[in-house]
Amino acid sequence: MKTENQKAWLFVLPVLALVAFNALIPMMTVVNYSVQETFGDNVFFWQGLDWFQQILRSERFHDALGRQFLFTFLILVIEVPLGIAIALSMPRKGFWVPVCLVLMALPMLIPWNVVGAMWNIFTLPDIGLLGYALNHVLGINYDMTQDPVAAWVTIVTMDVWHWTSLVVLLSYAGLVSIPDAYYQAAKIDGASNWAVFRFIQLPKMKTVLTIAILLRFMDSFNIYTEPFVLTGGGPGNSTTLLSIDLVKIALGQFDLGPAAAMSLIYFAITLLVSWLFYTLMTKDDLN
Repeated sequence: MKTENQKAWLFVLPVLALVAFNALIPMMTVVNYSVQETFGDNVFFWQGLDWFQQILRSERFHDALGRQFLFTFLILVIEVPLGIAIALSMPRKGFWVPVCLVLMALPMLIPWNVVGAMWNIFTLPDIGLLGYALNHVLGINYDMTQDPVAAWVTIVTMDVWHWTSLVVLLSYAGLVSIPDAYYQAAKIDGASNWAVFRFIQLPKMKTVLTIAILLRFMDSFNIYTEPFVLTGGGPGNSTTLLSIDLVKIALGQFDLGPAAAMSLIYFAITLLVSWLFYTLMTKDDLN
């Protein structure tokens, strides 16, 4: 029997140890705050699981969680098909390949807080280019600072503009890795474009699409900076996602115990849903 060489793990262990160390200490701090109460001066009182029960029974938490799931659902439904469609339309050879790749990568290079500030100025109803055009040129009553629907459309559009490129680049990488022999065989068989996509391209992109969906789920489910800078969670609480509500509790109200408990619940939900996504998308590979 051929023995596999596992010595390569020795090069990875320092990185794993560093990441584990950097993650473990903050996590233990959060766990410590989640089961205790403090009024300052580093004096703590044992609280047990009371904060977890309070959060799980809170209507405020349920509303914020529902908005978070809705936002993530909209992002995945829009960005994944759109990213695949753009990747399919991009050239495979020639001068325009690097040009298209660079243009696709540009939105992802912009810092998150800058993206929120850009779109805030861009969509203001009176002075923003988009806001002014919608209100005064097209005659659409648009004001994201007053209308919850307009605010939701704006934050979703902003995220689609910012992160669809990630799906495009991953999908494109999967497409260019498909050998030409598959396309030649499909051409000989007279397969339609839809048949080529369904039976050749989509199966071959499964791995990169799994990565894309997981990355976009985790990032959109934990998004904070862009919508906070853009809308601040308003108007009212209409765009107060779970991440924004968590920061309000931790820093705005300085309720460290409930905030720590909420963050652990938040982490558990993200981990669980990510695991479900991965399991469902790879179940055929595991059989």
